[in-house]
Amino acid sequence: MSRIGKLPIAIPAGVTVTVDAENVVTVKGPKGTLSQAVNPAISVKVDGAECHVTRPNDEKENRAMHGLYRALIHNMVVGVSEGYKKVLELVGVGYRVENQGNLLQFALGYTHPIYLMLPPEVKVETKSERNQNPLVILESADKQLIGQICAKIRSFRKPEPYKGKGIKFQGEVIRRKAGKSAGK
Repeated sequence: MSRIGKLPIAIPAGVTVTVDAENVVTVKGPKGTLSQAVNPAISVKVDGAECHVTRPNDEKENRAMHGLYRALIHNMVVGVSEGYKKVLELVGVGYRVENQGNLLQFALGYTHPIYLMLPPEVKVETKSERNQNPLVILESADKQLIGQICAKIRSFRKPEPYKGKGIKFQGEVIRRKAGKSAGK
């Protein structure tokens, strides 16, 4: 039995989980509504303040999907009740970021600015303080969406190991390399 899949999902107060005939799980809460289609082989049952995910047999594909769908439903429940927050830090001289609504404008040392339009489900805030690295703060109920957006932003300038410049998560430790030796 899957260690993750057999764990029940606790449903907090103010959150409702419904499963319709097409095996689509919908989670509603104070932060929004999320839905996920579940493979027909996996069954999802809601009883009281818990949700259980079960599989019909121990075939390899069913074992893999069992833990996957339990984790996806758990992430939706946490997202609509608490939400997810990611903080990205721009490390480098002259690296800047501004936002007008959900439009982000980056200055990352290229000859041109980079614009990124974010979906309306994501709330964004930018901070630029003197003698501090600029920050991009993203908040959303959808863990998968916010992770994808963070990966896209990070791909504009990945952290490099010699000077540590680039876009990184706040608190992330970049493995540094020594570089060339000074002389012979």
